[in-house]
Parts: sequence; C-alpha cells; structure tokens
Amino acid sequence: EKGGGWKKSLQLMEYMQAKGVPADAITYGAAISACAKGAQWQRAVRLLKEMQDRQVSPTCITYTAAINACEKSGQWRIALQLLAELHSN
Repeated sequence: EKGGGWKKSLQLMEYMQAKGVPADAITYGAAISACAKGAQWQRAVRLLKEMQDRQVSPTCITYTAAINACEKSGQWRIALQLLAELHSN
C-alpha cells in the first residue's frame, strides 16, 4: 500500500525495542523517511526527538527526512525550526 510503510517501520522499531535491540541512526532514519513518504510529519518529528532523548545522534539524513516530512505537509515553520537545529548541531 502506498504510503503505508510508516506503520510497518514503527511496528519493526517496537519489535526491536521489545527484543532489546537498540535502534541506531540508520534505523531511525529509515523510519523517519517512511513517515515522510506517508505524510506523517508529526510522527517523523516525534521520532527525531525520541532519538535525541535516547542519546542517538541525528544525522544530516535524519534531519533532512524530518524536514521533508514537514515540507510535504505544509509545516514550514517546523521545517525551518528543524533546519535551524541542524545548523546549530
């Protein structure tokens, strides 16, 4: 199903967490990208914050994916905030 990959990505992350497998920047990046493709900007931003809370350093790729999710949903203010965060890190 088009755009529904974000659900599977989040389910996989939950499964990994239940099994004690920590998510890394690549895992988060893939999930954030899936959320962007599914127009799930809130989930993308939440995942970006979650990775920071879990001491996983966001990469340029994860920020770009979250910014893309916001852009696709017309959330320009949040996209610009994320861009500013990226440049300050």
